Amino acid sequence: MATEFATVYWRDMLRFFRFRALLFSSLVQPALWMAFFGVAFTGTISQLGVPASAPPGALSVPYLTFMAAGIMALTTLFTSLFGGISLLFDKLWGLMREILASPMPRTHVLIGINLSGMTKSFIQVLIIMVFGILIGVRFFPGYTPLHMVVAILGILLFVGIFSFGFLSMSSTISMRMGSPESLQAVITLLSLPLFFVSNALYPAQAFPPFLQAAAALNPLTYVVTGIRYFAIGSDFYALGGHYVYTPMDVGSAFLALMVFAIVMFAIAWWTFEKAVVT
Repeated sequence: MATEFATVYWRDMLRFFRFRALLFSSLVQPALWMAFFGVAFTGTISQLGVPASAPPGALSVPYLTFMAAGIMALTTLFTSLFGGISLLFDKLWGLMREILASPMPRTHVLIGINLSGMTKSFIQVLIIMVFGILIGVRFFPGYTPLHMVVAILGILLFVGIFSFGFLSMSSTISMRMGSPESLQAVITLLSLPLFFVSNALYPAQAFPPFLQAAAALNPLTYVVTGIRYFAIGSDFYALGGHYVYTPMDVGSAFLALMVFAIVMFAIAWWTFEKAVVT
């Protein structure tokens, strides 16, 4: 079995851990999002006087817990969209020409970069989870240790598929860009609309109809649904809304992410096969 992708993976992870500024910012940024963005929004929501009484049988969830899933998704989105920038630097520094000319299958370059980006996302999500619990996020309410382990694995599964799709998209964009500034402009254009037109911070049911349709096509909506199902439960009340997730809902969200990841990977694979770097 060919394992050339492991070399690409290891090279990118070494670069991640050796660049101290990048490592520090990647590990601290999720905690800062939770500490400032999360706590500030929680205070704002509390002042708005959103009804806190939950329907019978539903778990009442504070806003900090509700939006923690959105912070996980946002962090994964940013990490994944910037994951392909290493390919762009390799292209600008002349290394990509050597990589593509080597006997290694081109798909292994893509797989290695994707696995590296997924690993970084896993690390950041676990940091958010631990730090969030320390500042009051009520994840895994009443879970047994075994249930908690299964829930964490479920969260990482959703995050991994979501990250894989956007890493493939980032790799495609990076191979078509000529400068880091162009890549950053495209990422900025994509990231904020994806984040705000989703259920990350507030219920998508409150959107106007055309934004609800956009949220239904947004992969971020489905990864947040999966994270909340595993981290909070299938029946909870937050922000004046009652959320009930059935296995069908979660399965549909996972299927939507799988389709997104497969389509993005196919486009990235086609881009790599046709790439010519001079």
